[in-house]
Amino acid sequence: MKLSDVVAVLEQIAPTQYAEPWDNVGLLVGDSAQGVDAVLVAIDATNAVIDEAARERCGLVVAYHPPIFKGLQRFVAGHPAFEAARRGIAVWSPHTALDVAVGGTNDVLADAIGMTERRPLRASATKDAQYKLVTFVPESALDAVSRAVFEAGAGRIGQYSSCSFRSPGTGTFLGEEGTNPAVGESGKLEVAPEVKLETLVPIARVAAVIAAMRAAHPYEEPAFDLVRLAVPPDGPGIGRVGAVSGDRRAIVEALKRAVGVDVALVAGPLDGPARRAAVCAGAGDELLGDAIAERADLYVTGELRHHDALRASARGVTVVALRHSVSERCTLPRLVERLSRELGGVRVTQSREDRDPFSVV
Repeated sequence: MKLSDVVAVLEQIAPTQYAEPWDNVGLLVGDSAQGVDAVLVAIDATNAVIDEAARERCGLVVAYHPPIFKGLQRFVAGHPAFEAARRGIAVWSPHTALDVAVGGTNDVLADAIGMTERRPLRASATKDAQYKLVTFVPESALDAVSRAVFEAGAGRIGQYSSCSFRSPGTGTFLGEEGTNPAVGESGKLEVAPEVKLETLVPIARVAAVIAAMRAAHPYEEPAFDLVRLAVPPDGPGIGRVGAVSGDRRAIVEALKRAVGVDVALVAGPLDGPARRAAVCAGAGDELLGDAIAERADLYVTGELRHHDALRASARGVTVVALRHSVSERCTLPRLVERLSRELGGVRVTQSREDRDPFSVV
């Protein structure tokens, strides 16, 4: 099977368009045209994992954490990405795209504590997010301006194009010395009838649409607003929040069994019932405030800073820190199972060399 076909399946499982904007996901090493007969799945693409992939003749390593995160200044022997490239092994990383995905990392954690009626803890800032463009146009130029922005990529909602909302109003302006207003004259306050034109713009088309609007607009300095739109709460998002049922201590014990650990760091009360919980795989500091705002009794994550643990405890929230990669590793068996099912004829295995860098002694 071609790598491009495997990547297409991976994109269905963990769409990279929903990864966090700061993340580096997708195909990081490899040739889309190369063949893949076997896939190795791991949390980290360490040199030991790359060696294992070479021994097992795996053409692709699916490494949850990107081995290339920020721009590399040197690409030399010893770096896992270089070693993978030298051996013809591709590397694809989902990271936060798998965290967001339905059935992904955070859903596995949610399953481990029996969470029901779940939804994302925080909506994703998707790469295909939209803006609303609002501008003010004299009625005589309305058709020309709207046509220009539509042709540049604005005004699409699903299968509908040229979508906008228009409302009449009154604009005022005073052109200072040296201006050449299209309506009225310089140095005089003008009151002009205008139409407020509102339309949606995909983030990738913002620059082109604004340029088209300026070119078609009759005003020397057209006024406009550009507003980033929030992701609907029922859309994709990071973390999970939902209902749970049971004693806090019993839920924590069930969680430990589900992820395969004997110990976990816990802050806050362990006695009493939990009715609402939140989870965030990996480093969960940033989403603790969201969990508190959602009135979660229990918050499960990979790691948390000292003062955040104190903050949660003071509010009566039980925090469970499993260790960073432990909170993520439990998703690998499910990912292997799904890839095995959907990549007929391709051998998919979980790495034996991949392990948490920390141990309990």
